[in-house]
Amino acid sequence: MSPQTSYLYATPTFLQGMAITLDVGATLEQYNLSRTPEEADTKAMRADWRATGNDIRFAMKQHEQADAQ
Repeated sequence: MSPQTSYLYATPTFLQGMAITLDVGATLEQYNLSRTPEEADTKAMRADWRATGNDIRFAMKQHEQADAQ
């Protein structure tokens, strides 16, 4: 997952990832926390729009390259 799509989830270390596979009760789940729900929404929406902008830029670059050929 890219950082933009995985904003709410903390990225575990290798050892944490190994431990999570054995964590039957989901006691090791970690999330990135925000002070308020509004702050979490703002950060998530910003990441969504950043990803959308990156997709548009990528598509425009591909279109320009196709036109150049």
